[in-house]
Amino acid sequence: MAKEKFGVAVDEGIVREVDELVAECDDLGASRSEIVEAILTAFVQSETDHVERVREIIIRKRKGTL
Repeated sequence: MAKEKFGVAVDEGIVREVDELVAECDDLGASRSEIVEAILTAFVQSETDHVERVREIIIRKRKGTL
């Protein structure tokens, strides 16, 4: 499968969490990009209603409740 690059701006807290995951996966040599791709893959492949979940997350972030 071909890959496409795109830029993403994220909160500093998320960056810290991703960096912690990178450190925990040091034995794999995983990069930030690979970690984020793994998270997105897990989300997209889950049985969740993705549209509803994404909408909920966006609304909660905008209200400051997440």
